[in-house]
Amino acid sequence: MSVERYDFIVIGAGVQGSFTAYQLATRNKKTLLLEQFSLPHTRGSSHGQTRMIRKAYEQDFYTKMMKECYELWAQLEREAGATLYRRTGLLVMGPESSQSYMGFKKSLEKNKSPMVVLTPENFNQHIPNVILADGDGAFVDTTAGVLYADRALKVVQDQFQKLGGVIKDQEKVTDIKPGPTVTVTASAGVYRAKGVVITAGPWAKTLLAHVGVQLPLQVVRINVCYWKEKIADTYHVKKRFPCFLLTEGDEAKHHIYGLPSNEYPGLMKICYHSGTETDPDQRDKLTDKSDIEILQRYIARHVPGLIPQPAVVESCMYTVTPDQHFVLDRHPAHANIVIGAGFSGHGFKFGPMVGKLLCELSLGEVPSYDLSPFRISRFQTNIKSSL
Repeated sequence: MSVERYDFIVIGAGVQGSFTAYQLATRNKKTLLLEQFSLPHTRGSSHGQTRMIRKAYEQDFYTKMMKECYELWAQLEREAGATLYRRTGLLVMGPESSQSYMGFKKSLEKNKSPMVVLTPENFNQHIPNVILADGDGAFVDTTAGVLYADRALKVVQDQFQKLGGVIKDQEKVTDIKPGPTVTVTASAGVYRAKGVVITAGPWAKTLLAHVGVQLPLQVVRINVCYWKEKIADTYHVKKRFPCFLLTEGDEAKHHIYGLPSNEYPGLMKICYHSGTETDPDQRDKLTDKSDIEILQRYIARHVPGLIPQPAVVESCMYTVTPDQHFVLDRHPAHANIVIGAGFSGHGFKFGPMVGKLLCELSLGEVPSYDLSPFRISRFQTNIKSSL
C-alpha cells in the first residue's frame, strides 16, 4: 500500500475537524481530512439542518470566546457568499433564585452583551404562546439565533478544498503510530504527517486508545424531537419567535431547548439536553423515551400552541465530559498530536473558534484564549508508558 505524505492529518470531518482542516489550509499547510463515513452523513454529531448560536452561557470563558466566534462565522459567510446564520434572539428562562439561571444572566452582563430582561407582567407581550412558570425569570440574548448546520458543514469543507485541502471519506482509521512523523493507517491507505489532529466525535475514545490516552468521554444518544403547531406559524421564525432555553424546571433536571419552526413546515424543534449512554456504532438500537416523556409534560404545561406528541423524532449523539466542557489540548506525551473532543452537545456554534485553537496548538503557537478549562490534566488521565 502506497504512503501519502502531508503536513497535517485531521481525523473526523464533523464541524470541529472540518474547521481545523480549513484553518490549517489557510496557513498554507498541506492538509488531509479523513472521514470514516460517506459524506454527507447522519451518523455523528454535526448533521441536521439547524443549531443554536448564543453568547448566553453560565461560564464567562464561553461568552468571551463567542464574541470572536460570531465574527469568524460572518467571515466564512462573506468568503463563501452563503447565509449560515439567522438572528432570532434566545429566550432564557429559569428559577430566578437558581445558580444556573443567574449564571447565564451575569455572564452576559459582565461581558456587556446586548440583552433584554423580561418581567412576569410584560412577558406575554413579548413572548406570546409560552407560559412562564411561577418564580421563573426571563431575558433575551438578542444577538442569538439559528445556524444552518448542514449548509455550514458543506461550506467549510468546500472552502477547505478550494484552498487545496484533500478530503477522503469512507476511510476508517484503524491505527495511529506516534513519533516525529505520525503514521495513520486507514481502510484504504497509509498516511504520514508532521502532526495529527483527532476530532472524531463519538469515536474519539476508540481512536485515542491507539495513542495511549484514556479520557472520561461518555457517548449519549439524543432524541431530536419536532412538535406540530396547532395553528400554522404560531412559533415560526418569520413571526420573530426566538430560540429558547429553560435552565431547569419542575419537569426537568437538565436544560430544555427549542428552535422556532422553520426547517420542517409547521414543526418546532424542542429537545432535552440529556440522553442515554450508547455505543456509537449501535446508536439506533436504543429505545429509551424517558426524555420524550419529560418534553411532553413540559410542552403540555408551558407551550400550549403545540400538540404534546412529537411528530418527528431523529437521532443525534453527544460526546460528554464529566464537567460538560471541551477537551482542547496536545497529547501529554506527543506534542504533535492534538485532541479536540467532548463537545458535550453544545460545541457546534464554536466550530470556527475550535478550528482556530486546534490549528494554533498544532503549529506550536500560543492559543488565542486561555485553554486551562479544556486541558486533559483536569482529568485523572491514564497514559500508557509504552508511548
